[in-house]
Amino acid sequence: MTDFTAERIPQNPGKLDGSVLFYKNPEPLSPEAHGKLGANQLTNPYAFVAQSHVVPLTVTEFASAALSYPVIFLGDSKQPVAVMGLRQTENLFVNEAGEFRPEAYLPAYVRRYPFVFANDPSQDRMILCIDRDAAFLSEGGQAPLFADGKPTDYVNKAMEFCSNFEQERVRTENFVKLLTDLDLFTVREANFTPRNERGEPGQPQKLAEYFAVSEEKLNALPAEKLVELRDNGALGQIYAHLLSLVGWDKLIALAFARAAEQQKAPAGNA
Repeated sequence: MTDFTAERIPQNPGKLDGSVLFYKNPEPLSPEAHGKLGANQLTNPYAFVAQSHVVPLTVTEFASAALSYPVIFLGDSKQPVAVMGLRQTENLFVNEAGEFRPEAYLPAYVRRYPFVFANDPSQDRMILCIDRDAAFLSEGGQAPLFADGKPTDYVNKAMEFCSNFEQERVRTENFVKLLTDLDLFTVREANFTPRNERGEPGQPQKLAEYFAVSEEKLNALPAEKLVELRDNGALGQIYAHLLSLVGWDKLIALAFARAAEQQKAPAGNA
């Protein structure tokens, strides 16, 4: 499993520098550039997630996400993510119609699309951007972005959501820094042992390598530090992360189920 390109601070005012997961053409939102655009309802609203096997999470989402996915940490920044697939271009929770599995938790990172905040370093402020290439945006769309040159309720709610998301993103960075300062991270592997038709185990196969909290290091912390982690809420999030790791078995089962469906598809279409 490899890391992804996370959000980056733009080098030029009003522009996003580097790529942002899911966003193909992010632009600073303005009535001049987007005054005629509106959002439409689609039958496949989450098709843009279908080719991403990981989705970023904020720390306050750990408990909810842990019921659906392994919650792990990736890359030098230890970015927390929900693992939704075993291959980089396959999301096992989104079907061919772009529908998300109804029982699975939908991360805030997905729910805020096509909006995203970016830093404007020239004015030390955040600017709201939108993915101009989002499939459900079009001129004259059902939910206008602007009315009489002013943002509509749709945009105002999106701005509030993105503002809250930004606060959670900063909280998540602080959480990861806390775990890093306490030296709680360790490298772990997710492995799968296939069996032959007689049920005999074969050679284990490595599915992923990632960062996780070490239970051994956690239990070795002084009692007063554990109390501190409990009181600030970090301990609950740590345990949610650790409990989520049993979700690798669910991903393996989903991968086998999808493979079986794909094998049946040609015969069914014949």
